[in-house]
This record gives sequence, C-alpha cells and structure tokens, in this order.
Amino acid sequence: MVDLMSVKHFCMVMRINIDCNGCYRKVKRALLDMPDLEIHLLEKNQTRVIVCGRFIPQDVAINIRKKTNRRVEILNIQDLSESDDEIEDQKTVTNNWTLLSNQKCLA
Repeated sequence: MVDLMSVKHFCMVMRINIDCNGCYRKVKRALLDMPDLEIHLLEKNQTRVIVCGRFIPQDVAINIRKKTNRRVEILNIQDLSESDDEIEDQKTVTNNWTLLSNQKCLA
C-alpha cells in the first residue's frame, strides 16, 4: 500500500473513447471505485475525463484501462501539491497573526 502522505495532489486530463451510454457507465463506475480520486468529470461529447486527488497518475490510468477495457490517453497532468504547500504556509501565517492579536487583546 502506498503512503498517501508521500503521494502528491494531481489533476489529470485523459482521453477515453466513450462511444455509448454503456461505455459512459463503465468509465463512471471505474472512477467511483477509486477512493483516491476526490473529483472526477466526464465530458462525453469531447471524450475527456478529468480527475483530481491524491494519486499516482499512471496507476489511475492503468486501473481505468483494466476495468473498462478502453484505451486511455493521458493528455495533461498538473501537480497541485506546490499550491497546497503555499496555502498551508498562508494558513500558518494567518493563524500566527490571529494568535498574536488574541494575546494582545488578553493582555
């Protein structure tokens, strides 16, 4: 099992050939069975699938390929971990400022 803390936060765009409603349901079911995915979006007309969460991109593509028996093409992978770190840093600064302002009010 992979440690989730070491896995980065990604947003990935894939092209999967979704011809009919049966293919759509098959892909959707495969995505819902993956607990690592936080958000998924299926664009049936453009045959694109967008997924976001803490996962290894190649593993997600391989799992979808195995479960759906459809060709999966990764179009774009965006690493969102860096922005998460910046957000955490901003929260820390805000929390420190809040603590300092509360201490001044109590004094």
